[in-house]
Amino acid sequence: MSDSPCAATRTPRRADALRNAGSVLEAAAAVFVSSGVEAPIREIAARAGVGTATIYRHYPTRADLILAVYRSQVDSLRAAGPALLASEPDPHQALTKWIDQFVDFVITKQGLASVLQSSEPCYDPLHDYFLEHLVPVCTRLLAEATKAGEIVAGQDAYELMRAVGSICAGAKAGDGLRYDARHLVRVLVNGLRSR
Repeated sequence: MSDSPCAATRTPRRADALRNAGSVLEAAAAVFVSSGVEAPIREIAARAGVGTATIYRHYPTRADLILAVYRSQVDSLRAAGPALLASEPDPHQALTKWIDQFVDFVITKQGLASVLQSSEPCYDPLHDYFLEHLVPVCTRLLAEATKAGEIVAGQDAYELMRAVGSICAGAKAGDGLRYDARHLVRVLVNGLRSR
């Protein structure tokens, strides 16, 4: 795999190619968390159950793979908001489950932090992509929970998402003390409840 950043990604067409691409993205996200973005491609391929050639075919450069992982996770979170509102018994529970999925995303994003903060211009649009796609979803979840009288009115989606990100960042402190970011995020979300 070429390490030249920002090459164009070819779009898979066949159903089996789409399945392979999806399993590669899931495997890459997990490997990025455990081993970092510079992990060997063979480690991602083994976890995905595909050959390295499959990864090269879909993602010619490491930057292509990183961008695809990030966008795929943002897109999944974007779709999860409306789905949870439709399936959960109340909007607060939908919000809680969505934030739980957001925590998973933030943890994976920490695995990508070194490249997302690099000087490579191909990564620059990712922050805007994140904001444009996820802030409206969180805003809607908060609005529905407010309308149902389940949370205090006036909550800001971006502020909540930044708070969750900050809580998750604390888990990487490495100070040896017990730190359960997911528990603390649930305390935060439960704190939005109207009394």
